[in-house]
Amino acid sequence: MIRTAAITLRGNPQKIVGPELKTGDSAPDFEVVDTALKTVTLADTGHGVRIFSVVPSLDTPVCDMQTKRFNEEAAALPNVKIFTLSTDLPFAMKRWCGAMGVDNIVMLSDHRTGSFGSAYGTLIEDLRIEARAIFVIDSNNVIRHVEYVSEVGNHPDYDAALNAARALAA
Repeated sequence: MIRTAAITLRGNPQKIVGPELKTGDSAPDFEVVDTALKTVTLADTGHGVRIFSVVPSLDTPVCDMQTKRFNEEAAALPNVKIFTLSTDLPFAMKRWCGAMGVDNIVMLSDHRTGSFGSAYGTLIEDLRIEARAIFVIDSNNVIRHVEYVSEVGNHPDYDAALNAARALAA
């Protein structure tokens, strides 16, 4: 399913693969790899509260800041697991984390199949990168907060996602 979403990159509308998920939807399954090249599915992420922070590439300023911000916040959210997803190669993710001291979140790569992006409606068709988005998922795999950032180069509403996760973890 390809949709023309209200998502732009540098002002240019993008075609997005997958559905636009809403709060209350069941979190779709996916298959990605971690930095050790191990396959990870939705079930492998656990059954507690989870934040999926989706970024186009760690090698861009906003993605860098978004990932660092969630890494910092993770220390204050012991009952919430935070994952960053992109189509960056796992080797690049591991190198970036080491260089930036990012060790409180789990990095997941959607580079092989675009499974996450296709299931969550974040895969930009022509570029094969993820659109910026945030999903907060509860212990029953129900989406409790979702934000598709309309301009890929803009920051998400960190506070809204973090507040949703805190409320669920309480």
